[in-house]
Amino acid sequence: MELSDRKKRILRAVVEHYVETAEPVGSKTISSDPEINSSSATIRNEMAELESLGLLEQPHTSAGRIPTSMGYRIYVNELMKQHRLSVEETVRINNALKSKVQQLDNLLSVAGKLTAQLTSYPAYALTAASADTVITRYDFIFVDQSTFIIVIMLGNNIVKNKLVHLPFSIEREQLMKLSAVFNASFTGIPEESITTELIAATERSVGDKDGLVSIAAGFAIETLMSHRTRETFVSGTSKLFEHPEYRDIGRAQKLLSYLSDAETILQLPAPEKESGMKITIGAENLADELSDSSVVVARYDAGDDMQGLIGVVGPTRMDYPKVAARLSYIAKGLSWLFSGGSSPPELGDGDSGEKTHKILQGDE
Repeated sequence: MELSDRKKRILRAVVEHYVETAEPVGSKTISSDPEINSSSATIRNEMAELESLGLLEQPHTSAGRIPTSMGYRIYVNELMKQHRLSVEETVRINNALKSKVQQLDNLLSVAGKLTAQLTSYPAYALTAASADTVITRYDFIFVDQSTFIIVIMLGNNIVKNKLVHLPFSIEREQLMKLSAVFNASFTGIPEESITTELIAATERSVGDKDGLVSIAAGFAIETLMSHRTRETFVSGTSKLFEHPEYRDIGRAQKLLSYLSDAETILQLPAPEKESGMKITIGAENLADELSDSSVVVARYDAGDDMQGLIGVVGPTRMDYPKVAARLSYIAKGLSWLFSGGSSPPELGDGDSGEKTHKILQGDE
């Protein structure tokens, strides 16, 4: 959608005034903005055109206008200015992340609480293994005639094993055959590719009538699923009530119920692999409970082929530049700590804002 420079300036002004005041914005308010430099009549006409394009809406007759989800999307993609973290903000974030609680769960809990405090929105943090984790090697070790050990090596060099006791006897040759077949057919594939069809075909190929293939395949699936299990931490849900959008108890309860369920938290949007951050606005969120909310989330590296997410959920009337810059910096600090650093890296003036802007533009 091509907009004139004046329309862009007006749209940006409406978004930023509405974010600040939570009140519909009129042409008189915009005309006092030194960056607009247009009469109230001209601004009214431009705002009417922005409304016809679906970027603004008028909640009540004779009221000013507010941004639509599409208007926020244009703002995030093209119009929002970089936000530079203040020295006080970076010091506060660094001090919190350098606290003595360096265990994974405690650190994420601290990061979530800090994010909620800095943004005034409910925050969530979670860890997740890389989605493309696969098994690279199987070993079947004979112990005695009714016992053997399955050894699995994952792509990140993590090794898992399981001791199996059987109510019948087995031979070493059976385990050698299983090892050869599993290393040929069950390595380098994700958990969802270990299907009943693959298991049945493998049983036929090795002449297995005792369920050994199913035992080994079940352990492989269990290992891959557990490696992808994510822990979730939600903080600052009471922050919702600081925003006028959630004075409606029904609306607030709807979102609070959503955030209280760990399974739904795992379904929140995540950045694409090539991007460190993602913003979804209003109806862009698939969940009905988020249809009038926005989610801003940043990815961090948790080490050992693990990645995590830290994000916030709030009204579409959100200070996107400020939230994005703070999340970007917190995520970078978490990545540094999980890599073994003693403290988060320092950022120079404007680094976080510029980095965030490039991510949102798809340049990184």
